[in-house]
Amino acid sequence: MVKTYRTESDSLGKKKVPSSAYYGIQTQRAIENFPISGVMHSPEFLDSFVIIKKSAAKTNTKLKLLDKKLSSAIIKTSDEILSGKFRDQFVVDVFQMGAGTSFNMNCNEVIANRSNQSLHRKLGSYDPIHPNDHVNMSQSTNDTFPTAIRLSILSSIPQLEQELKSLSYSFQSKSKQFNKILKSARTHLQDAVPITLGQEFKAYSITINKCLQDIQHCKKQLFFLGIGGSAAGTGINTHPNYSKLMVRELSIETKLPLKQSIDLRESMQSQKDISSLSSSFRNLSLELTRISNDLRLLSSGPRTGLSEINLPAIAPGSSIMPGKVNPSILEMVNMVCFHVIGSDSGVAYATQAGQLELNVMMPMISYNVLFSIQILTNSIKQMRKLCIDGITANELICRKYAEESIGLATILNKYIGYSNASKIAKKSVTSNTNILDLILKEEILTESQLKKILNVNSLTQPTDPRFIINKDNK
Repeated sequence: MVKTYRTESDSLGKKKVPSSAYYGIQTQRAIENFPISGVMHSPEFLDSFVIIKKSAAKTNTKLKLLDKKLSSAIIKTSDEILSGKFRDQFVVDVFQMGAGTSFNMNCNEVIANRSNQSLHRKLGSYDPIHPNDHVNMSQSTNDTFPTAIRLSILSSIPQLEQELKSLSYSFQSKSKQFNKILKSARTHLQDAVPITLGQEFKAYSITINKCLQDIQHCKKQLFFLGIGGSAAGTGINTHPNYSKLMVRELSIETKLPLKQSIDLRESMQSQKDISSLSSSFRNLSLELTRISNDLRLLSSGPRTGLSEINLPAIAPGSSIMPGKVNPSILEMVNMVCFHVIGSDSGVAYATQAGQLELNVMMPMISYNVLFSIQILTNSIKQMRKLCIDGITANELICRKYAEESIGLATILNKYIGYSNASKIAKKSVTSNTNILDLILKEEILTESQLKKILNVNSLTQPTDPRFIINKDNK
């Protein structure tokens, strides 16, 4: 089939555009100028941008700036796009013209062409609806793009929040399940005092919940919008009531408690609010990496590692070693976290790259943050379902390590002093003798006293020694 073209013009001249395309000449220029990654903006970001166009049409009509017939066509087209139609017409690479002008014009052209088509006009005619004059009325890329970033994050982040709540709950459930399983703690990767497996898992639960709280705190600033700032935050070419009415209209469309920015210029100059949220994703990733590494270490083996816990087997782990099973879900989580940490570095550099009245690096900022939300949400869900919920404990191995650990010598501190306890610990190592056997052999404690001390609660919680050992009976 022969492909046909129409010719469109802009301030730089003429260019051929596919006859069936709903986009126009400025989008075509972006296609040719920026064949960079093949990655387009996410559906959530597109939806947010289209909601802005729809809300602007409604607002401008209320302010008697836009003819109702034209407004109705723009609103109808916007609803079509929001329902999933014409998605293949949004073709601008995420790495594009600074500030996202290419993407904004892609939206303006598609909406204008489809709206005109619904009014029985030809694609590319831009009559009666023009991409700039009508679809982009009272707007600039400079205030619509940062607004779309905020709206798209606010629409995406609840799923991540829910997955973090569920993950924290899963760790909490495991902490109760493993509450009485005694094991050796390890500091510096060396034997330390006893702890319960449940205490380790409870700490993981609290960490995840704290990360969630950090994200929720940073999210609060995203409800403030700089829409109506226009080109430089001054509101040029907008009605005095436009910004306030736009925020109200966007609140209705998104069902979010949106507010007008305290200063529209600041909202365009600074991407600090987005950077702060991205930093909370980085901190979450650092903690998820640490926890995943712990679980991989605790499950190492099964014959030559620690093997204190068992991870669910999800797939054969080797193409050459039969029967090998790897901690594959946790390895995936590690890779996701490394990517998010790198993305946050990109956001940080882009945030400081803002100059004067605008940060032109917003397309990369939006892509990095939204992609981080997506992969964190999905990986945490899989981590919980396919790993954490199915973890079991090797209780006998845990107990064996606890009883063999020289960390048990610490319990002697309050009875014979640190120096004498150190000698016992050293003797245990040099003679390769179980420290419990050595304590009995040296008659430091009686078997009855030792039994009281080796109670899980006594070993893993603050305990007054007077309630464990009656010194008069020694």
